Amino acid sequence: MQQSGASGSEMEVTWEDQQNINKFGRLNNRLHELEDEIKIAKETNENFEDASNELILTDEEIVRFQIGEVFAHVPKDEVENRIEQMKEVTEKNLEKLIEEKESILSQMAELKKILYGKFKDSINLEED
Repeated sequence: MQQSGASGSEMEVTWEDQQNINKFGRLNNRLHELEDEIKIAKETNENFEDASNELILTDEEIVRFQIGEVFAHVPKDEVENRIEQMKEVTEKNLEKLIEEKESILSQMAELKKILYGKFKDSINLEED
């Protein structure tokens, strides 16, 4: 497989180069998936926070709590505990997603350095 350079000279793409390009593409796809997952996790966390605040404002001791598709009447204290637990799980998940995103960004930066070092202007790894 040949790749033409900016100066008109031909540069050979080795198997290793192709593997690096493929890995960069996979990492880039995963990065976009992670960004979507992080956004959803943040929204979920905000929803839990809103629900927690609403519980603070209510005077009722028994509140409706959605379990799956059904609303059940549950004591307010139990609902507060469940919301706290769900919020903690979501926060831990969010932290893991952010760590994975940082790891992917560092791997992509390393691959960019390698690929731009060899191919210079012949390859574009930036998003438009």
